[in-house]
Amino acid sequence: MKLRRQKAILEIIEEKPITTQSQLAEELLKRGIKTTQATISRDIKELHLVKVPIGPDSYRYAKPQQVDTPQSYERLRRLFRENVVKYDYSENLILIQTLPGAAHNVAFAIDHSGWKELLGTVAGDDTILMIIKPRDAVRQIMERIDELLG
Repeated sequence: MKLRRQKAILEIIEEKPITTQSQLAEELLKRGIKTTQATISRDIKELHLVKVPIGPDSYRYAKPQQVDTPQSYERLRRLFRENVVKYDYSENLILIQTLPGAAHNVAFAIDHSGWKELLGTVAGDDTILMIIKPRDAVRQIMERIDELLG
């Protein structure tokens, strides 16, 4: 059932712009798949779906490879300015706090930023852990974050 539902989600977002989880639930129901908002939320995370702009104030769900990569600096800057609440570091780790639900999109953009010092990110709902190597590069990454937010 899960595999069928997730396959249907991918088909739906390819066919039409889906902007909300409730809209996605309606489309699934039209295909005979009844589900809950919590299940859809988990599916979105498992499928690594992202929200991409379709207008000045409008976004739709998309598969990650549909996002232009490498990420443009302006898109990264906009994501940071709209979503990042605070950040700090310890040793070779940088912790970024975002608005609720925004961490995955910001982490995806960071992962595709082309920053050579970045080993990777781990994203929760509103928190991103960045792993930096070498440790000396943390100051440089913190300066980039300052610049993105500045």
